[in-house]
Amino acid sequence: MLTTSLPGGTWTLGGLTVTRFGYGAMQLAGPGVMGPPADRDGALAVLRTAVELGITHIDTSAAYGPTVTNQLIREALHPYPDSLHIVTKVGANRDPQGGWPPARDPQSLRRSVHENLETLGLDVLDLVNLRLGDAAGPLPGSLAEAFETLADLQRQGLIRHLGVSNATPEQVAEAQAIAPIVCVQNMYNLAHRRDDELIDALAGQGVAYVPFFPLGGFSPLQSSVLSTVAARLEAAPMSVALAWLLRRSPNILLIPGTSSAAHLRENIAGAALSLSNDDLAELDTIGR
Repeated sequence: MLTTSLPGGTWTLGGLTVTRFGYGAMQLAGPGVMGPPADRDGALAVLRTAVELGITHIDTSAAYGPTVTNQLIREALHPYPDSLHIVTKVGANRDPQGGWPPARDPQSLRRSVHENLETLGLDVLDLVNLRLGDAAGPLPGSLAEAFETLADLQRQGLIRHLGVSNATPEQVAEAQAIAPIVCVQNMYNLAHRRDDELIDALAGQGVAYVPFFPLGGFSPLQSSVLSTVAARLEAAPMSVALAWLLRRSPNILLIPGTSSAAHLRENIAGAALSLSNDDLAELDTIGR
């Protein structure tokens, strides 16, 4: 059942209503996002806990594992509740060394969309993000051929909504000239605020912004200001970082990942932390 009790309430992605506090499944795979998890039962439990707590937005990709997280999602949650919406990404594969080589040619994109459909056990994907750039971040260049391929798959009825990930503002605009997008998924957090202007522009258009690495990536955010505010509020720095993101703009959706059901509950509780205007002003100095 859809709930609004999670921090941040809900947002509409096209015609899909999702909780602003979602769940990112990337960490369910093994080390380096390769292979199976060390604790398969724990991985299944965190997915079921997410849905039990009312989360209706799960982010994944067939490249995670590869296919490991999709298979876990299917085992844990299929048949899916009507309120649950699964978002996936295409545009990168995995190599034996654990790298993320691009796979944005039309044939690779079509194969990846069908792989996501098969491994998730779906007839249509709610939302597919086109992953651009590389592990270091966005790179300039046209996305036209790749995004037109996804738009064609959307017209065929295999995809409901489209988005872009790891994209420059210019690539966002180029995608929008080809087909409507409902979200942009880029790296963003208190300390990495390159997309401030983009977030505000998307908010005005009713387009969601989904920060990946909201807590600083695989290393926690390090900031004396963050630590000071957290100590004053008697909260964990990561709780403050999540709460700040929800306050930053109403179009920001969170997908923090974890392989622990207990940690998932902690993340939800942390994101509900109340921040005063003075707290926000102090935190805003971190990424400026």
